[in-house]
Amino acid sequence: MASNHEFLARFVEETTFYNRIVLSHLLPANLWEPLPHFLQTWLRNYLAGNLLYFISGFLWCFYIYYLKLNVYVPQDSVPTRKAMILQIYVAMKAMPWSTLVPTVSEYIIERGWTKCYSTLDQFNWCLCLVYIAFYLVLVEFMIYWVHKMTHDNKFLYKHLHATHHMYNKQNTLSPFAGLAFHPLDGILQAVPHVIALFIVPIHLITHLSLFIMEGIWTVSNHDCINGNIWPIMGAGHHTIHHTTYKHNYGHYTICMDWLFGSLKVPLAEDDSFNEKEK
Repeated sequence: MASNHEFLARFVEETTFYNRIVLSHLLPANLWEPLPHFLQTWLRNYLAGNLLYFISGFLWCFYIYYLKLNVYVPQDSVPTRKAMILQIYVAMKAMPWSTLVPTVSEYIIERGWTKCYSTLDQFNWCLCLVYIAFYLVLVEFMIYWVHKMTHDNKFLYKHLHATHHMYNKQNTLSPFAGLAFHPLDGILQAVPHVIALFIVPIHLITHLSLFIMEGIWTVSNHDCINGNIWPIMGAGHHTIHHTTYKHNYGHYTICMDWLFGSLKVPLAEDDSFNEKEK
């Protein structure tokens, strides 16, 4: 049976492997190899976060605003280039700080302070899926209340969350608005993923994959397209949040909003443009 030291060494080996994969393809070795492990991890998360943001944002914008123009979004509702550039600017200011969250999470995992694990020796697949479901429910619950708090608390809203809510109309919302947060607001929204590590056993790869999914989801959830897939908190629901400021605080699903009475469902007439096109 592996000792605790060997158990923790697996985490460091795995994160070192991820650092090498990303950094060796993006930077000369002399720029990143001398850095301490923590800084290498942050640099990997920062560069990967930027790539994820720009690739997913540009591809989605190209698809809905050019290839499918007037199918999902009418031409007069397409965000201006100036609005999208401003969103990118805000997101770039926040990115160095937002990527500290997964970096710190990996640090505390490597120290053995969480319930995270790196192998499946002690768990069966069924139990793993149960833990993932519990993890997601817990994260959803915490994100709901963190998000609601940034609205209900006037100080937090004025000094943090209002930066994200500059984009409060369909023609100002775009996928690039997804990560356009005040740096501290972005950290607050991501901290539930770290807190859950102390409560729910979860595999390291699952934890990191959910951070990646978080970035893609946040980008896609600001395109104003109502997918209407129950119980998903789609962009139609989130557009209502940006225009009313008091509904649909949930992240992946509408469950918490339904449970706590803040749900507002997109009306059928909101999809009238799509119906006319058909």
